[in-house]
Amino acid sequence: MGTTDGPDVANSSQRRALLPAGLATGFAALPHGDATAAAHLVLQQTPGLPSLPALPRRSVEEHSPSRWLRALPEVVVASDGTIEIDDDADPDGPLDFSFDPNAHAGILAFVDLAAKQPRPPARVLAQVTGPLTLGVALSNAGVPEDFAFPRASRVARGWARHLEDLVRESIGAQAIIMFDEPDLERWNDDRPPIDHDHAGDLLSGAFAAVGGPTGVNVGPDGDVRLALSAGPDILGVPVSTSLIADAAGLGRFLEGGGYISWGAVPTHRPVGESAAPLWKSLVDLWCELSRRGCDGLSLRTQAIISPASGLDGHGVGQAEHALALARELAGRVFDQAAATKLTVGA
Repeated sequence: MGTTDGPDVANSSQRRALLPAGLATGFAALPHGDATAAAHLVLQQTPGLPSLPALPRRSVEEHSPSRWLRALPEVVVASDGTIEIDDDADPDGPLDFSFDPNAHAGILAFVDLAAKQPRPPARVLAQVTGPLTLGVALSNAGVPEDFAFPRASRVARGWARHLEDLVRESIGAQAIIMFDEPDLERWNDDRPPIDHDHAGDLLSGAFAAVGGPTGVNVGPDGDVRLALSAGPDILGVPVSTSLIADAAGLGRFLEGGGYISWGAVPTHRPVGESAAPLWKSLVDLWCELSRRGCDGLSLRTQAIISPASGLDGHGVGQAEHALALARELAGRVFDQAAATKLTVGA
């Protein structure tokens, strides 16, 4: 892989791929120490849209955001995985977007295994920390905000392009790039790190940097309106009644062809053995959103199912169970979407 950023490309409306209803996927972070075992798991449980694994318990170098910010010449990854700024480094030096065996072991093991499958996946979810969260990390490390966020934007765009190239060249698959923005909750404060318009422009620029579909993962307290304003193809959100307040924006997003990745399997509490209560929570939310103007058919046909967040805090068996639940829920989405289409004569 090279070290240049390359040109931005056309807007998402020209590149949005039609995804089948009822895809299951996962967040990148898994608890495995064995990279090949993690790759086997995601290919087995989420074959329609496997996610490139990250294994932060295997190596501190796989922690986000350090495994992405390592591309900057001024960033040093400390022994505990945190980042430090080398004031003597040349910030005008080239960025290094090479995939490292320690920092990206999960990714490298996945593409190697996927390429050997009799039928490699047609599409792969590739997740990279987004420009806003990377900007916050650089700012927290002591970089002035007016320098931190442009640097973060350049890093996010560069990695997204290299992930897209890696997936295409190694597997022959389409990469769907999801930018993880857990720090979007900072934009719900009265004093966000940078203003909303600037933040939206940085996120939109990240989407425009790659040729295929893109999206953003928003945490439970993240600013959904800011994420939607940037123009993603896919919005990743945990299932929560708090989304009802954003029904109008979600309705417009769906009407424009956007997909929602529903974090329908909670990762902060035990979920039990049955998918039934999780399905009820999702359907109840859809019903309430429909009452507030969202199209019921679009809610079902433009839906992806995933755990609510990363699974690295769980045991390996728990992570496998969470992905199995996501796959079961996705099957129910597929069945209901097909039935709804028949009902409306689609």
